[in-house]
Amino acid sequence: MAESFGVRLRDRRRTFGALCVGIDPSASVVEAWGRASSIEGLEYVARETVEVVSELVTAIKIQVAFFERFGSAGLRVMERLLDDAREVGVLVIADAKRGDIASTNEGYAEAWLGSASPLRSDAVTASPYLGVGALAPLYRVADETGRAVFVLAATSNEEGRDLQEARDAEGRRVRDRVLDEVAARNNRDDGLGSIGVVLGATREPPAFDLARVGGPVLVPGVGAQGGTLEQVARLSESCAPDSVLVNVSRAITAAGPDRGRLRDATRRWRDDVAAL
Repeated sequence: MAESFGVRLRDRRRTFGALCVGIDPSASVVEAWGRASSIEGLEYVARETVEVVSELVTAIKIQVAFFERFGSAGLRVMERLLDDAREVGVLVIADAKRGDIASTNEGYAEAWLGSASPLRSDAVTASPYLGVGALAPLYRVADETGRAVFVLAATSNEEGRDLQEARDAEGRRVRDRVLDEVAARNNRDDGLGSIGVVLGATREPPAFDLARVGGPVLVPGVGAQGGTLEQVARLSESCAPDSVLVNVSRAITAAGPDRGRLRDATRRWRDDVAAL
């Protein structure tokens, strides 16, 4: 079996720190860089950002939706972006938020984690709301290939709060049930496992003992979405060592298109996250 994503994350994180840069080339970001919201503008912003930040940080998180809006042409750009990232060794999280019944998840697993797929990434985000167990095909392929699945537990958007904070028939919060099921599947003796969780920085830390998760923790919502590094610090206090990735997107890409300013912004955020 391949070395787990968690182990690879730990090793790279010890060199480059906990910062993950979000690649989110929305229409507004592309236009702010002085380009038309077109496939050419998308490729320019995305590849420039990846080229500048990849040698400075542990990971990048690609928001798949902004590529899918251009159909097959956008996915071809994403394939080239993934090739660029693989050349420099930065970890790539495909923020695709996939999740369906188990048979459909077989296809998602091959698309995003299978070794033969041009879209293969080091990790993919997944929604557990058809059941944490329904994501089993993604877990299996992640284990086989040394890649990872980040399961949404508590997201940074307000709309998700009511559902994720609701209680099940046993009185447990849905969020905590997701965390508990991930922890059960990650139970291993050789470091972090292949199943991570997403915990938004704008949410209060759960009562659940996050050290039990046994996998990486992705923390979005910092910067433009209002999350602060102080909130990240409170959230990460109970996490396993070297397990947290802090995602910052628009607060960094706003420094573009000037490559020097983009590099400086990345370094500032990297150093601020390290100061936690």
